[in-house]
Amino acid sequence: MKDSSKIGLTGAVALVIANMMGTGIFTTTGFLVEEMPSRAMVLLAWALGGGLALLGAICYGDLVRQWPESGGEYLFLSRALHPSMGYVAGWVSLFVGFSAPTAAAAYAAGAYARADGFEPDPRWMGTFWIVLFSLCHGKGIGMGTRIQNALVLLKLILLLGVMTWAWTKMEVPEISQKEPVELSTFSVSLVWIYFSYCGWNAAVYIASEVRDPRRQLPFALVAGTLLVTFFYVALNALFLWGVPLDVLAGRENVARVAFDYLGGSSLGSMVSFVVLMALLSSISSMTMAGPRVYAKMASDGYLPLWFAKASAPGWACVWLQGGLAISMLWLPTFKQLLSYMGFTLGISASLSILGLMRHKIRYPETIRVTGWPWIPAFFLLIVFWVTLFSIWKEPIPSMMGMLTLFVGWAIWWGRKKSLPTPSA
Repeated sequence: MKDSSKIGLTGAVALVIANMMGTGIFTTTGFLVEEMPSRAMVLLAWALGGGLALLGAICYGDLVRQWPESGGEYLFLSRALHPSMGYVAGWVSLFVGFSAPTAAAAYAAGAYARADGFEPDPRWMGTFWIVLFSLCHGKGIGMGTRIQNALVLLKLILLLGVMTWAWTKMEVPEISQKEPVELSTFSVSLVWIYFSYCGWNAAVYIASEVRDPRRQLPFALVAGTLLVTFFYVALNALFLWGVPLDVLAGRENVARVAFDYLGGSSLGSMVSFVVLMALLSSISSMTMAGPRVYAKMASDGYLPLWFAKASAPGWACVWLQGGLAISMLWLPTFKQLLSYMGFTLGISASLSILGLMRHKIRYPETIRVTGWPWIPAFFLLIVFWVTLFSIWKEPIPSMMGMLTLFVGWAIWWGRKKSLPTPSA
């Protein structure tokens, strides 16, 4: 008999889709076109980003088979590498994994929610969305999951509809001579795209609240990632071959700009509503997933025990993240914020997969790793390559990411005598 208090396969897949389809897909292409004025190279970057996310999803499926509990990177690194690495991963999740992306999505949602005659500061609207979803998810997993599934279904139906209409109406513009693209520029573009694909691991953060997580979650991670990759590549092909590159270059609201060009302001307004639904579902999914990490840290003794609760993270964890997100919402940055988040989250995921490889080498009979050793090794190789170019081309966001990791580790080191060893 199914446990109605647990999340099923549909809910887990919806969480992955909602967490992935957020700010990045509706903003990043304008920056990519500005840096790489080549349709083929921009689309190739999006396809490679999807491939990298799929490799990560496969590896995380193996991790969750070994440790089918909530917590994500915090849990995996604590078990597979060292408690200090788990503590740093929890620190990264709190600031970079959930609070910062929630703030970015809330700002964009605030901008897309504006209409003629009603144009408040997007930060006020963004604050409203964060408070609203904190209230919903603070009540428990049931209400939050129903809202989440409804938003994802509506988002996919509307997005598929406008994409199909636009494909039938667009006229492919004359393609100018292809501009050369430097390897370093292409590599740094993958950092922005990695952030756009972040969320492929979303369901592992709530593993304890999923029915049969060892079987359901690996499938949910891969299925959600494949669906989002299809939408991302198809949507970007529509942008790139349906709209002149100079119209897209440097635009943050690239989806609205593209559909305004393809179908006029009426289609642009419809797409703004679709984007708003996507952003709201992203805020919802991060408000659902993130607090589970902090609850797990609290149960292990790394946060005050009143953050922990047996069946759900409760109000304390939800509002901890919500408060941080609102604080970040009022900080004026964006393009470098994308680089900072992509860089830091890439390192965090890589450490988890490195821990998977270490555990496999030490205990080969206790864990099954899909495509061993090629899939995890290829993921690490790509992220290492992108990280090196990112440090070279984007030193400030990269240094901010490294500083975030160092501060988390320094806090652990300073308190290590009083910190417990996480339960096995």
